[in-house]
Amino acid sequence: MASNGLSLVRRAAEAVRRTPRWKKGLVFFAVGASTLTYACQDNRVLQICDGTGNKKKVVILGTGWAGASFLRNIDTSLYDVHVVSPRNYFTFTPLLPSVTCGTVEARSIVEPIRNIVRKRNGAFRFWEAECFKIDPTNKNVHCRSDVGTNINGNGEFVVDYDYLIVSVGARPNTFNTPGVTENCHFLKEVEDAQKIRKSVMKCFERAALPNLSEEERKKNLHFVVIGGGPTGVEFAAELHDFVNEDLAKLYPDVKKYVNISVIEAGGHILTMFDKRITQFAEEKFKRDGIDLKTNFKVVKVSDKDITMTNPATGEVAVPYGMAVWSTGIGTRPIIMDFMKQVGQGNRRVLATDEWLRVQGCEDVYALGDCATIAQRKVMEDVAAIFRVADQDNSGTLTVKKIKDVLGDIYERYPQVELYLKSNQMKDFHDLLKDSDGSSKELKELDIEQFKKALAQVDSQVKMLPATAQVAAQEGSYLADCFNRMKTCEEYPEGPIRIRGAGRHRFKPFRYRHLGQFAPLGGEQTAYQLPGDWVHVGHSTQWLWYSVYASKQFSWRTKMLVVSDWGRRFIFGRDSSSI
Repeated sequence: MASNGLSLVRRAAEAVRRTPRWKKGLVFFAVGASTLTYACQDNRVLQICDGTGNKKKVVILGTGWAGASFLRNIDTSLYDVHVVSPRNYFTFTPLLPSVTCGTVEARSIVEPIRNIVRKRNGAFRFWEAECFKIDPTNKNVHCRSDVGTNINGNGEFVVDYDYLIVSVGARPNTFNTPGVTENCHFLKEVEDAQKIRKSVMKCFERAALPNLSEEERKKNLHFVVIGGGPTGVEFAAELHDFVNEDLAKLYPDVKKYVNISVIEAGGHILTMFDKRITQFAEEKFKRDGIDLKTNFKVVKVSDKDITMTNPATGEVAVPYGMAVWSTGIGTRPIIMDFMKQVGQGNRRVLATDEWLRVQGCEDVYALGDCATIAQRKVMEDVAAIFRVADQDNSGTLTVKKIKDVLGDIYERYPQVELYLKSNQMKDFHDLLKDSDGSSKELKELDIEQFKKALAQVDSQVKMLPATAQVAAQEGSYLADCFNRMKTCEEYPEGPIRIRGAGRHRFKPFRYRHLGQFAPLGGEQTAYQLPGDWVHVGHSTQWLWYSVYASKQFSWRTKMLVVSDWGRRFIFGRDSSSI
């Protein structure tokens, strides 16, 4: 231990000696737990951490759904866990639209990161900072803190890693539309929801002033939502209920000037849902007086007008009081830079394999909205699959040979099973029929017949949606893999390696869709389960309450969210702007 501490001091002294801008001044040393830190007056800080014993160091970037889920499930007694994030809390993002209108308070949907691991054993460190560069060659990340890391309140630091978990999420996609960043609100963070809430109240206060004309009041109370996806639709519904149930009582003179518009570039809203839900939502919005503008593309946003185009009407400029932009997500700059380093510069999103490992990079995993799984194609590996199945090298495959590897094929290539279901085939052997459509099953297949049987399977390869449900499942899956890594290295449980010997350590990630909600206001919610099960109504709203309360990260937030909902029914929403 003494020699280890001496080594740290020597390394720190050498770092101080090589600092080019070192000036005489205050120097602070702290030694303990295999860590040494020094700070100086020239805005530089260095942290040297040798970890704890022989444990591997796992660095997590981000505290969103993926990062928090991984942190919640990782066994911290097995790893030295470090978390770097610009926010020291996890946000339950599905309830952000409720925060915008005071239905739920912001504090009720956030959970401090340190609370998640407070009662667990093992090494854990958290730094409130933003990672601005990933260096996979030297296996470290470069970070910058807003709260300061030295006596002058600024500075940068570097964190080494053995395993890196990239879960930094995504940013709003503006499609480079002029004026969006300067004039529109987004809805991805708690701060965004709080800004929207203040903006709504300011619009009503301005409209209530005595020196405004009728046109100015209409402009101030025109609330525009750009984007007809789940977030935009839910916010429009929440705002409509807030105005009619609460603000109408406080501002009776200006209530008649309120107008809520939803602008969607496509032909319908909620296109990711069943058509029955889409139709119900559109009809309900019309009944509620929400102006739904489909097939309109926003081309410019100024501080006074929103300019949009439509094939029938051409270019139209509409005055507004507040605008919320909710049109999808884009890649963060740090991920774009990282993609160039690992040979993915021509992609729009970071690609991983089915085990969430970044393609072209060792010991780096990516999950959540910042990455997507690049599912391998069957036709790319068909020759290798044939070779693995043909164990006696006869040049043909029998039914028995195929059965021996069928489970591995299903695990490695989920599109095979999806193709069978979509074509109402009972099992894999339905594929092994003559190409002329006869019902006779082939007893033996050569390589060309095998290729022909699998030719259409890759049409069922699907991209996973960028949702909280996907990110949470990815985080839990990867944490479970890390917890069992030592065991699975000795006893692999994954499918057969198609291009190598042995088996993969783990089973590949498989997303399990549990259904999705679409709150539509008026205590009505649409719910879609896998398959063809759809329900809309008041009973589904109570199911939505139950599910979202149960999914909170702690009993504290569960109780706060339930109490906020109860307070809303008794006293109404909080209409203050603070």
